[in-house]
Amino acid sequence: MADKLVHFEIHGKDGKQIQRFYSSLFGWGVNTDNPMNYGMVADAGMGGGITGSDMAPAVVLYVEVPDLPAALKKAEALGATTIMQPMQVPGGPELAQFRDPAGNVFGLVRAGSMGA
Repeated sequence: MADKLVHFEIHGKDGKQIQRFYSSLFGWGVNTDNPMNYGMVADAGMGGGITGSDMAPAVVLYVEVPDLPAALKKAEALGATTIMQPMQVPGGPELAQFRDPAGNVFGLVRAGSMGA
């Protein structure tokens, strides 16, 4: 089975504004009840988050893979650059990110860690 998309992130300079925008536009519930004010979206067909960040503007897709270091190594062999080594989100999944040869940021999530 191919690796599958499991999460999206939408980054904006003003997190509250971009959260309100997508909530109003699509009727998504955005839950920011966490220490980082990360707007968790559970009713968009796939889990996601809307947040304020210095990375904005950006949309990042996350693919679930069994082995983050191996996936990063393969991405690098294909011309990508690792921009975030594997890290454990406190109370959340284990993530990594790379920039593809076209400059897009793409995320990886360790299989089985989304419920962590």
